[in-house]
Amino acid sequence: MRPAALVFDAYGTLFDVHAVVAVADELWPGRGSELSRAWRAKQLEYTWLRALMDRYEDFAAVTEAALRHSCAALALDLGPVHIARLMDAYRRLTPFPDVAATLDRLKAFRLAILSNGSPAMLEPAMFNAGLDGRIRDVLSVDAVRTYKPSPRVYRLAVDRLGLPAKAIGFVSSNGWDAAGAKAFGFTVFWINRNGAPLEELGVRPDHVIETLADLPALVGA
Repeated sequence: MRPAALVFDAYGTLFDVHAVVAVADELWPGRGSELSRAWRAKQLEYTWLRALMDRYEDFAAVTEAALRHSCAALALDLGPVHIARLMDAYRRLTPFPDVAATLDRLKAFRLAILSNGSPAMLEPAMFNAGLDGRIRDVLSVDAVRTYKPSPRVYRLAVDRLGLPAKAIGFVSSNGWDAAGAKAFGFTVFWINRNGAPLEELGVRPDHVIETLADLPALVGA
């Protein structure tokens, strides 16, 4: 079924979370990729743990806490200047190369973002990437004070768009997010850029694609 609207994850799907490597390499030469991988993994882990503990903090606080832990684990000296530069880099993440052109091809659809990001992080990222004029609705977990893959987060899209879950196409590059969205009832498009195996969570995405640019053909755009 052709979806009536398309909802995109932001981090890792539209924005390249590893764009911070360049700044990290300036601060700790040769350690940027290592830090970026550790930082992203810890950031996600902290969202899940905070959701389970019912101790919500917004994504900026979680992201900074994950940075502190990752630097400590990797024995990287971290001071206020390092934190400021890396957190600023996270607010200015570059989009993947196919994002702008793909969204332009999808302009006949109602487009939305549903993200773990807080508005204070998403707004500058959208502006910096030139996406603020392409996507109508930007939904943040701040509204329900928990994180994906909680069904309460996915319901934000149903409530905002006024559509049943099955009429919404959900697009994510994160396998765990794709699984959560499918369990909720969305029609799911998983962008599997790195050839990862499917998550063993009892649900499967409706479509697996290699790049965002593959999406328009699947939805008839």
